[in-house]
This record gives sequence, structure tokens and C-alpha cells, in this order.
Amino acid sequence: MSERSKLRVVPEPGGVAAERSDRYKWVALSNTSLGMFMATVDASIVIISMPAIFRGIHLDPFAPGNITYLLWMIMGYLLVTAVLVVTLGRLGDIVGRVKIYNLGFVVFTLASVALSFDPMRGSSGALWLIGWRVVQALGGSMLMANSAAILTDAFPARQRGMALGINQISALSGQFIGLVLGGLLSAWDWRAVFWVNVPVGVFGTIWAYRSLREISARRPARIDWWGNVTFALGCGMILVAITYGIQPYGGHTMGWTSPKVLTGLIGGAALLIAFGIVETRVPQPMFQLRLFRNRHFAAGNAASLLASVARGGLQFMLIIWLQGIWLPLHGYDFEDAPLWAGIFLLPLTAGFLIAGPLSGALSDRFGVRWFTTGGLLVFGASFVGLLLLPIDFPYWAFALLVMCNGIGSGMFSAPNTSAIMSSVPAQHRGAASGMRSTFQNSGMSLSIGVFFSLLIVGLANRLPGALETGLRNQGVPAGAAHHAASLPPVSTVFSAFLGINPVQTLLGPSGTLDRLPAHNRAVLTGKEFFPHLISAPFHHGLVIVFATAAVMALLAATASALRGTPAPTVTDAAR
Repeated sequence: MSERSKLRVVPEPGGVAAERSDRYKWVALSNTSLGMFMATVDASIVIISMPAIFRGIHLDPFAPGNITYLLWMIMGYLLVTAVLVVTLGRLGDIVGRVKIYNLGFVVFTLASVALSFDPMRGSSGALWLIGWRVVQALGGSMLMANSAAILTDAFPARQRGMALGINQISALSGQFIGLVLGGLLSAWDWRAVFWVNVPVGVFGTIWAYRSLREISARRPARIDWWGNVTFALGCGMILVAITYGIQPYGGHTMGWTSPKVLTGLIGGAALLIAFGIVETRVPQPMFQLRLFRNRHFAAGNAASLLASVARGGLQFMLIIWLQGIWLPLHGYDFEDAPLWAGIFLLPLTAGFLIAGPLSGALSDRFGVRWFTTGGLLVFGASFVGLLLLPIDFPYWAFALLVMCNGIGSGMFSAPNTSAIMSSVPAQHRGAASGMRSTFQNSGMSLSIGVFFSLLIVGLANRLPGALETGLRNQGVPAGAAHHAASLPPVSTVFSAFLGINPVQTLLGPSGTLDRLPAHNRAVLTGKEFFPHLISAPFHHGLVIVFATAAVMALLAATASALRGTPAPTVTDAAR
């Protein structure tokens, strides 16, 4: 039998016939899942690796002005992927989704090579890493923007939930597996955090160029430059403003009153309004805003944004909780806490891996609404359980709750992606996939601003008094204790986040620790002083954060319940 006779011809919109084989769809699924996993691992692998990276480039992240480098190492990647995915998805509709996706593998791999060979030290070394992280994020955006569209083209509607479920769980699990990988690799060599991408990227690039092919009809069109510019600048200005909003400004614990931040927020919002006006007037817009008239598309993206904000806040709060309090109380050194935090969060990843593909496959048979809405309710209930836990919790209870959180996320993510992608015409799938990724990635960036702000507000009310009293009880002079207590809480939070004893950050630079008696110095720098000191203020902030996340999950569940049952597109009906 000839190879051509094994292929079946499926009608596409516009009378274009595309050849498909059962083998090809599985190749597309495995390659795009690898691409998504690689792209999302790098969104989190740097978080755990920060202490090793800053030691490697000989830069103190807590020296005056250096916290900006720390934040941009985290936020730069998230910001670029949030801003560019719509543009790159639309470009995939015009020039070919596989072409843009394959180029993403190339860009990502080359940037990983450049990152691993940082030739500089100090602030120059940090700028090198931030710049190439931006380039790496460009490659990751190309992968993210087009992978779901490639799968939607390749799989019939009856299998789409299963396929997109596997792809989405590869992406989501990558965020948490990156935490473990970062801890393991940075313990060996900080450059290994970037080396690990190179062989995977080379393999994925060769495989993609040899195996993937365009099976959707390309729609040549003029590039909507005004739409692209207003969206990128508007979204970018808002996310940059959020990055600076969580940094201290003047005498304030955060920078939300800074003229720079206010200008970014107001200017970004104005540009996004201009983007909406532009898109309704140009003949070939970057994004068809009328797709939001589709209740299934609009509700799915609204639920995705809210769930992503809640999920991103969970990741950062749990890391701080484990590294700054729970692990030291249970005998783990601060410098070892980042690795163990990733290990102790594995039940969360397990929940994703169990629920995602299963709910995706079942939703193909029984519909998406029960899985998406039910998953978000489980997701929200886990936040309620977490805020009821004591600070020094029994691990079995913590593991059960974070696994339920992962199960709820997995139940929601795969069917929701399938519903969004199935609700749009085939010629708009690239742009729709990009918009879906934008909501998801923007949610991660927004979560850092929202939840760090809420946590800092909770700490600012209670931490200074507890810190000053605790330090003075251990012989720290009144002036030094007052000065340490008056420092912005963000420094204390980031110390715990980076696996550094916060007392070293507060008292080390002034030399106060060296002048104390050995017994008091040992108590202050021990494993229990800071965790006991911060437990009550942190729990107050944690209750605010998790209560807000639970409300967001409930709102997301409401949006999901209102979506209705998506009708198949013309292409789907033919398949």
C-alpha cells in the first residue's frame, strides 16, 4: 500500500484539502509537549537557582539597587511571554504555525547556549543574563503561541481534549518540575541550569524540522502594525509597572505610589484601550475582538486568567512558607531549603499529572463544563484548607491539600483549553491560542504583584514590632534593632525566598552580628529564631492571600459554569 493511500483527506474551510495520518497527530503531540515543557521549566528553574546564580556572578542581590536585577531575572521571562504570544500566534496564522513554532526551538536553544557562557561578573553579568533571558522568552513565546493551534489542527474534535490535556499538563508540570531541577542542577554548577536546555533544544529542533508540517490553510494578510505596537506596549507597560510596584519606593514599603509605576499603569491601560479601537477599524486586525462575543471563548479565557493569578500566587507563597519557616523548623539549613521546597511540592505536580490527561480524555466524551467548573471548585477548596493549616503543619495534611490543588488545576486546564480552541474558526486558531497564552502568562505576572503586595501589607502591620522585640531580646542594640525592623519587609521575604537566613541580610552588612556574644549570635542565625519570629505575621498575610485566591477560584468557577456547551466549528463537524 502506498504512503498516500494511508492518508485520509479531510475538507478544510475554503475548499482546501489537507492530508492527515494517525501517526502524524501523535508526532505533533509529543513534539509540542516537549516544547511546552522546556519553555515552562525555564519560567521556574531560575527561581530556585537564584542563590547559586548570584554567587556565580559575584553579585549581592541585597546590596542597594541590586534587588532590581533579582526581580527582572524572575519577571523578564514572564513579561515577554505574556506580551508576545498574541502577535506570534497571529503571525503563525499568516506565515505558517509550524514555521514559527520551529523557529522558536532554534531561538530558545541559542539563547540557552549564550546564557550558559556568561563571560561577565557583577551587574554586567546580571544584565547579560537578563538580556538573554528575554531572547530565550522570545523563543518560548513562539512555542507557546502555536503549540495548541498545531494540535487543534492535527486532532479531530473527539480526541482534542485528551491531546490538549497532555500538552497543557506538560506545560503546567514544567513549572513545578523546574523547581526541583533548579535545586539539583544549581547545587552542582549554576551554569547547568542553562546547559540542560541545550541537548533538549537541539533534539527538539531537529525533530520538529524533520517531522512537523503545515496542515492548515495559511491566510496571507497584511501585518497589523498599529495593533501589534499598542498591544505590546500597553501590556508591557502594565507588567513593568507591577514589577516596580512591589519594590520599595522612598519611605514606603512598596512602590505603588511611584510616578513611574502610576505612569506605567495609566499609560498601559490607555494603550490597551487604543488597541481595542484600532482592532475594530483595521481591515485585517491582529486579533478578531469579535471572538469575545462567543460566550465559550470569553468565559474560558476569563476563567483561565483568574485561575492563573491564583495558581501563580500559590507557587510563590508556598515556596516562601516552606523555605522561610517550615523547613528550618524541621532541621533543614536555609541554603538547602530551595531544593527541599521543590521536593516537598511534588504532590502538587503529581496532582497535575494524574488529573490533566484523564479529565481531558473524559471531557471528550462527557463535555467540558462539569470538569472545568468542578475542577475550579476543588482548586478553590484547597485554598480554604491551606489557610486553615497551622504554620507548623503536619506534612501529610499539606501534601493532601496541595495534591487536591493540582488535581483541581488539572481537571480545569485541559478541558478549558480544548473548549477555547474548539470554539473558534480554524483560520483564527493561532491568534486564539496566543490570546489564551497571554491570559495565562499575564496571570502569572499579575499574581506576583497582587499576592506579594497582599503579603507585604500583612507583614508590614505586624512584623516590625515582633522583629524589633526579638532582636533586642538577643542583645542587639536598640538602634540597630529599630533600623533592621524598619527595613522594607520585601527584603526579608526575598531572603527566605532565596534560601538565605534573613537575619544575615538584616544585620550582616552593618557588622552588628560580629559584635554580639557567641551565644546570641548562634541563636539569631540558628534554624528556629527567624521562623518563630515571623510565624504569626506571616500567617496573617497568608490568610489574606489564600482567602483572595479562593475568591478568585470561585469567580473563575462561575465564569466556567456560564460558558454553556460549545458548538463544533465547521471543520470539527466534518471530522
